[in-house]
Amino acid sequence: MAAELHVELVAADRSVWSGEATLVIARTPSGDIGVMPGHQPLLGVLQSGPVTIKTKDGVVVAAVHGGFISFADDKLSLLAEIAELADEIDVERAERALERAKAEADAAAERRADVRLKAVTGVH
Repeated sequence: MAAELHVELVAADRSVWSGEATLVIARTPSGDIGVMPGHQPLLGVLQSGPVTIKTKDGVVVAAVHGGFISFADDKLSLLAEIAELADEIDVERAERALERAKAEADAAAERRADVRLKAVTGVH
């Protein structure tokens, strides 16, 4: 059996996902980082982007907007300002939000909508 790490993805308002994983990929200011069991301890800042969690049963993808990542003793915590699982995202609503943000030249709203769509489509 492959080694696993325990993952907690928590948003400011709720626990989004919890479970065992073999790999987690998240976006930081330095670029994407992959964390596997046995990784060196780390504490970092999360940037808006998709988070990919690979489990023995498949893949979980979430749209994450800011926060922190912490790893030690095979326990990974992703503490996000906003996070939602890809299967919770309403694609049509996200597309409308993206168009509205572009029309209003709202870069932050455009980035949030774009990340939500990337989480759903799997395009990173």
